[in-house]
Amino acid sequence: MVYCIYVRMIRQSSQLYFKHSPTTSANLQITHTPNLTQFDPTSMDKSATIFVAGHRGLVGSAVVRKLTSLGYTNLLLRTHSELDLTSQSSVDAFFAAHKPQYVILAAAKVGGIHANNTYPADFITVNLQIQTNVITSAFNHKSRKLLFLGSSCIYPKFAPQPIPESALLTGPLEPTNEWYAVAKISGIKMCQAFRIQHSFDAISAMPTNLYGTNDNFHPENSHVLPALLRRFHEAKSKNVESVVVWGSGSPLREFLHVDDLADAVVFMMENYSDLEHVNVGSGKEVTIKELAELVKEVVGFQGEIVWDSTKPDGTPRKLMDSSKLADLGWEAKISLKDGLTDTYKWYLENVIAKQ
Repeated sequence: MVYCIYVRMIRQSSQLYFKHSPTTSANLQITHTPNLTQFDPTSMDKSATIFVAGHRGLVGSAVVRKLTSLGYTNLLLRTHSELDLTSQSSVDAFFAAHKPQYVILAAAKVGGIHANNTYPADFITVNLQIQTNVITSAFNHKSRKLLFLGSSCIYPKFAPQPIPESALLTGPLEPTNEWYAVAKISGIKMCQAFRIQHSFDAISAMPTNLYGTNDNFHPENSHVLPALLRRFHEAKSKNVESVVVWGSGSPLREFLHVDDLADAVVFMMENYSDLEHVNVGSGKEVTIKELAELVKEVVGFQGEIVWDSTKPDGTPRKLMDSSKLADLGWEAKISLKDGLTDTYKWYLENVIAKQ
């Protein structure tokens, strides 16, 4: 028996043009105008109310774990059934009732290439609704600070490597997920607009490829790392002789454990307050071949990896330039091997054990 893995690496990010409009929707009318001109980043009070939007997702759950471990005791968490973030009236009522002091916006509609191509209207509409509702309500109800989480897909398809923050809006996006990318770019611009016009302390973080606890291991919709972990595990369980991976294995990719991202989120909430978005990456690259060999070792698969070089490799390299965050004093701490080991353990205990 032979297992085949199609590892498709597509750089993400079509040309965008933003046009200023002086009109404002009545439903989203700005009601609060603070008299703030500059911000002094300071530590958040451990008893401060913090709303983590999207707390059940890969990123949101990691942020909750990090905040809890640091002793934050007043986290506001709501499931989709409890609070529909696409409903402007519901979000506004939530903020009016609870008045969170800090907001971490990790909620989003996400999916792979097939989902983006099949449901483009959903991806752009739902994400724009979530962002607009949460950011506007946070401002109107006087939240002290908001952090918006985006994705590396915001950058042009042919951005320079490593990708600096300044590459935003300098070229066409990757067409396969431009709907999601446009929404995320709009989120960045919305944070900037509120900062410029109303002095609202809204910042944005753009993480690289993420993996870790609560990742998606779906056989068709998962990203490369969970896909490799799942397939090597299945090959090991069924005692197959080899696993075929598409391509030569030469493309370079960067990965960041989601717990490192959560650490960076808290760091930025306490240490960063400026207009430009900030890249968050590990700064370390690995070839797909090295990655596959490492996954094989972590899983304990004893068979052979066969590389089908007749299949496409995808983009040769995709690395974020995270020097801006490094200059502020933050760096990733979890090695790829340790992160993979931890993720595989979680997969066995929370996915395989429940099948």
